[in-house]
Amino acid sequence: MADIFINLKRTFKSGNILAKLIYINAGIFILVKLLSILLTLFNLGGAPFLVYLQMPSSPLLLLYRPWTIITYMFTHYDFLHILFNMLWLYWFGGLFLNFFNEKQLGGIYILGGIAGGLLFLLSYNLFPFFQAVSGSSYLMGASASVMAVVFAVSFYRKDLEIQLFLFGRIKLIYLALFTFAIDFLSIISSNAGGHIAHIGGALFGIWFAARIKKGKDLTAPMNRVIDWFVNLGKRKPKMRVTYKRTETDYEYNARKHRREADIDAILDKLKRSGYDSLSADEKKKLFDASKK
Repeated sequence: MADIFINLKRTFKSGNILAKLIYINAGIFILVKLLSILLTLFNLGGAPFLVYLQMPSSPLLLLYRPWTIITYMFTHYDFLHILFNMLWLYWFGGLFLNFFNEKQLGGIYILGGIAGGLLFLLSYNLFPFFQAVSGSSYLMGASASVMAVVFAVSFYRKDLEIQLFLFGRIKLIYLALFTFAIDFLSIISSNAGGHIAHIGGALFGIWFAARIKKGKDLTAPMNRVIDWFVNLGKRKPKMRVTYKRTETDYEYNARKHRREADIDAILDKLKRSGYDSLSADEKKKLFDASKK
């Protein structure tokens, strides 16, 4: 079991941003399901904690839970929901990386999700149709972020074609526009919030593609914020110089005492028999001592 977690950790660190996004979504999904099962076993409700991960439609509630505008886009509860979102992210995220870099993919994922969340919030508090549920609705899932990626690629390379089962080759932009039409026609359905968020993410993707063609990267500010958070916990190592003595105080004093005793013996010999009686080693020791 430990080896599995070690391999997962190694794969996460070595993977690109696309793999990391999928890993994060899958990891949170598993944690949510496990915690939900545990709470259910103790009759504590299925997943009451989800309200702290989902983005609320109430501006006041969002004010108290501002982090949810980020956490909602990584949170799923139904298996099919996360499955289709991750498949779309895998396919179109790979296409995105053919034309843009990893930081831009991470940036558009976050900003597309924020755009979808803001349009959801605005719509539920602006249109009278949503008045009855405007204070009790929540948004969850990576769909808005994925739509931002899909539409960014589609509108950046309008000539790009993909192979669809039963339909053959089709321009990617036609698929994007078809999904946009489906979402627009579904904004009064039971999942109105999700479809509105899709539209918000799609609009940001279109905006990103239009600006990048003019040399303006809309993800650059967000990427600087992400880099700041990533490097927040990393401290630059400070150079420390330490001096390590090769001998203890006792050893040093003993060696010093022996040296002084040797010099005293040489001086006594010098007085008795003269300089010529000293050996070459004794002469060297006497010379070295005279320099200190």
